[in-house]
Amino acid sequence: MLPDAAAFTAADVLSEATRADSRIRAFVRETPLEHSPALSRETGARVYLKLECAQVTGSFKVRGAFNRLLALDDPTRARGIVTASTGNHALATAHALAELGIDGEIFLPSTASPAKVDALRLRGARIEFVDGDPIGAELRARARADETGRPYVSPYNDRQVIGGQGTVALELLRQAERIDAVFTPVGGGGLIAGVAGTLRMLAPHVRHIGCQPSASTVMASSVRAGHLIELPSGPSISDATLGLVEPGAITFPICQTCVDEWVLIGEDELRSAVQLVLVQHSLLIEGAAALGVAALRRARRTYAGQVVVLILSGSHLSVPALREILDGAPIATPRDRH
Repeated sequence: MLPDAAAFTAADVLSEATRADSRIRAFVRETPLEHSPALSRETGARVYLKLECAQVTGSFKVRGAFNRLLALDDPTRARGIVTASTGNHALATAHALAELGIDGEIFLPSTASPAKVDALRLRGARIEFVDGDPIGAELRARARADETGRPYVSPYNDRQVIGGQGTVALELLRQAERIDAVFTPVGGGGLIAGVAGTLRMLAPHVRHIGCQPSASTVMASSVRAGHLIELPSGPSISDATLGLVEPGAITFPICQTCVDEWVLIGEDELRSAVQLVLVQHSLLIEGAAALGVAALRRARRTYAGQVVVLILSGSHLSVPALREILDGAPIATPRDRH
């Protein structure tokens, strides 16, 4: 059964994030908040990087995965779960399943990043590929959950998954004396719903900027249209944010009410942002994690004098993609690299 989007508010996000903060603490890292001298100099802002790329399994997704699985009662855990993902949520869930001794099936789009597929196979995950847009893997996984009586763990369309991602915001409030703006990558909206929803309740002055690749603008375009719409996705190194958003997603109303601005980023901007973080911070980040960096660089002096946080959401970048970025070669589609 799909959750009720209209019944999920920023207050609910905060409530879920508060519970998650204590529930998952033994299983995840409180990731560093690192100052960026290079970006601060370039933009005139005081810029900090929230290093979710250094999180367990290499992305923020482990927060939501653990929160969802730890909330299951014992009989439900014994039945196992079904999930779907473009990669990062699958890795996070596979790790959490192994840690907690729960069985699970993972559905992936056939265009999933080879680096993420390889990492899943190393973890012994049970994978099934689904052709077409990533939403197809989600729909197939939901059908499988209905067939087997197992719960479906959505990568974003789930209260407890969003609450888990909201713990990023609670950490930021503990780590920073002041925050004026947060730049967050957006796919299905789980991360920005968790972060923006939580901060809207605790620090309502903070401005939230949602960042998507120009190749896949479903959430930004849907907010502009006033309802969820279907749009095709093109190739992008931000593979973690590609694809449609599940109908009735509870992330959508949070994005409508809590996100102040949307920025769409081109591939050249993403390449440059990945290179900057690699050179200036010795950090390898994936394309989605570079969205906020590119968005702030485009804004230049708009945020001068302000304290800005960029959420570097993940670290999974395949060697071929890295070569393309460093060489300036055309970006191959995820299917081409698979």
